[in-house]
This record gives sequence, structure tokens and C-alpha cells, in this order.
Amino acid sequence: MQYFPLFVDTSKLKVLVVGAGDVASRKIDLLARSQVSILVIAPDVSNEIRQYHRQGRIELIEREVLEADINDVDLVYLATANNALNCQLSIIAAQRKIWANVVDNPEYCQFITPSIVDRGKLTVAISTSGAAPVFARTIRAKLEAMLPRSLAPLFDFVASKRQQVQLALPEGKSRRLFWERFFKLNQERFDEQTPYHFDAAFDDLSAAGELLLVDIDAPADLLPMAAMPLLQRIDIVCCDSVIPGGLNELFRRDAERSELLLKSDISARLASGERLLIIADVQVIKELVAHFPEAKHIRPGLI
Repeated sequence: MQYFPLFVDTSKLKVLVVGAGDVASRKIDLLARSQVSILVIAPDVSNEIRQYHRQGRIELIEREVLEADINDVDLVYLATANNALNCQLSIIAAQRKIWANVVDNPEYCQFITPSIVDRGKLTVAISTSGAAPVFARTIRAKLEAMLPRSLAPLFDFVASKRQQVQLALPEGKSRRLFWERFFKLNQERFDEQTPYHFDAAFDDLSAAGELLLVDIDAPADLLPMAAMPLLQRIDIVCCDSVIPGGLNELFRRDAERSELLLKSDISARLASGERLLIIADVQVIKELVAHFPEAKHIRPGLI
């Protein structure tokens, strides 16, 4: 993974955009949807960027950029028509420990901007590491069609209720069960029933234990898609070996890690309502399937 995805709080972020043509305008359109402070420096300015300035959304300086301008900012977008100038300014920014993005020139970028699906507090970012932006836009179009607009007000509602849930359910597992139950009841919609689903989610927070078994040599890309939601609910992952990277990507990153447990310990954990994933060699999996007939054995094409 060359580019690591992370989300930055824009409320205290200052960004310099050098250039004010069509390419810069597209970057500013995206930045203006956040809370970032935007400074634009360019001798020639498009009508769209002037409109942002008239609205007070950006600060605008109409002149050629100076080396001294690459200071006191957090990020720089270099979007002039002069590629040599863009690259020169990128080097200066790097020397000053400021991340720079040179439009259409990944070699000189310390960061890149992904394609974004915006549903308020739910944000999905898609990147091909600069290799195929057109394909990233295709994926984005599919996600735009798949994720309803109702998710934006839904997640505003969820954010407004988080403190109430934390006070009512101080234990992390109970909170996780609550939110699983809420989203199962409410699905993706936000309407007059949503507050009732929120209240109903408190009614029954008991959970039956669950045991999932996976052969350590199973190819992760051949495991059934239907198993993915099960793996994302796991509380404990038990394995005596290093878990292969492909399998490691399939379950919750904050799940507890453990060596293989005794059968009596597994039974006790299941009785307390915990969800276990055991990754082991074929022989161990066979023994566990025989001992725990209720276990779900996840393997290519089958659960």
C-alpha cells in the first residue's frame, strides 16, 4: 500500500492553492465542501473561483506565486499550467515539511486526493494511487447509486445519540450490540420510525455466542461473501500462528487476539455470548467441528 488512507480534521487546516484555472477550480469545489481555510494565489482567475471569493469562502491574491508563499500552510495544491513551476514549488514545499499535490504528476505528490462519496458524516474515499483515476470515478458512480441520500441525516441522528448510548451502556460490547440491533431494525433509512427503532434497540441486548472456524490455508479471496458480515462481528480471534494477510483483512481490527483456547474455555466464552473466530490447521478444525456441531465452518464456497 503506497498511499495510506486517513481522514483529516479540516476545521483547523489551511490549504494553499496555486493556480486559478479550471483544474484549480475543481480542487477548490471539493475543498469548499469541508471546513478548510483556503488561500488561492494566481495572476489569472476563473469566474468560478471569483464567485467563491465574493461569497467569502476563499482568500484570493491575484499575482504570481512567490517562494515565500509556501509557508504557514498545512497543504499545497499546485495547479498552474506550468508543470516545471509546479514541480519546483513541490520541492520547496517538501523542504519546508509541507505536503504538496501536483495535479496530474504523482511523482511530485506527497499526498493525493481520492474520489469521494459524501453522505455527511459517512464519507467513502476511493483511490487507485494515481494509476487509473477514470476507474476510481467508475467505482464512485456505483457507490453513489448504492448509498442512499438518507444516510446523511441518519448519521447526524446517530452522532447526536452517541453520548446517550455511552452513558446508558458503559461496556463496549453492549454498545456494539446496541448499534448492531439499531441498524438491523432501521436499515439505511431516516424517517419518523428512526427514533422508535433507536428506543427499541435498548430492549434486548442479549447475544447468543457464535463460533466461526476457518482453515489457516484457506484462500481469503475464495471465501463466500456471505461470511463477511459474520467475520466483522467477531469479538475474539484465536490462532497459534501468524495469520495470513488476506485473512487478517476480513475481521474487525479491534477484535481481541488470543492463542487457541481449550474446548472448555471455548464453551465458557460461547455461554457468555461472545463471538469467536478460530483459525487453525485442517486437523484442529475437524476436531472442533466434531465437538461443536453448531459452529460455522467457513471455507471456499461454503459456510
